[in-house]
Amino acid sequence: MNINRRKFLKITGVAAVAAATKSASDLISDNDLINLVSASGEEGIKKGVKWGMLIDLRKCDGCNKCVEACRSVHNIPKFNDLKNQVDWIWLIGFENAFPEQYHKFMREDLENRKVPILCNHCDNPPCVRVCPTKATWKREDGIVMMDYHRCIGCRYCMAACPYGSRSFNWRDPRSYISKINEDYPTREKGVVEKCDFCAERLRENKQPVCVEACDRGAMIFGDLNDENSEIRIKLKEEYAIVRKPSLGTHPNIYYII
Repeated sequence: MNINRRKFLKITGVAAVAAATKSASDLISDNDLINLVSASGEEGIKKGVKWGMLIDLRKCDGCNKCVEACRSVHNIPKFNDLKNQVDWIWLIGFENAFPEQYHKFMREDLENRKVPILCNHCDNPPCVRVCPTKATWKREDGIVMMDYHRCIGCRYCMAACPYGSRSFNWRDPRSYISKINEDYPTREKGVVEKCDFCAERLRENKQPVCVEACDRGAMIFGDLNDENSEIRIKLKEEYAIVRKPSLGTHPNIYYII
């Protein structure tokens, strides 16, 4: 579906007026708007597939290769201060990653463990519910996507995400990218960005770049709906946890500890 900016603004303007008058259903439905903004992001979806990731913390040594690979491929800028920091995948301490699992008598190896974290691509993503322009939405295969052209920078999604998995561009990021990858779009000031499970690589039957970069086999990506997939077999064999399960978001990033 192709749509120019003027037509999009006209439609969203109509939807906003309709919402104010409590008659939106007579003009444009929520599903119509979702279909409108998500058309380009639905390419290459495999029917019946639900993507997920399993990270084995016993194998992860915090080498940062997954982070650097992601930054390089997706044109993620490097700033010198935390305020402007943009991350799709990064490492944090076990206590911060799993506050519900942490206690003062933790195993030493876990207490000092660095944990790779990224968007959890939740089954019940609160970020999607609060986005006023549907710039973020959930695909049929479970990936929570971002449309940078329709993001108005309200940051409602950032406030709603309980995992801090989204970053905001406070300044133009392009001048902070050491080498631009021409195969992936750069962003601009005033938009939110995050991990999208390398949707552009999945269309080519490739693994996410973080998984490919991990030479220790600590990251497994696959179809959670396929009981014969590597990720499902591992989840059946090993005890795995997710981040903040009590919130009911149902993350699709699993961790073996």
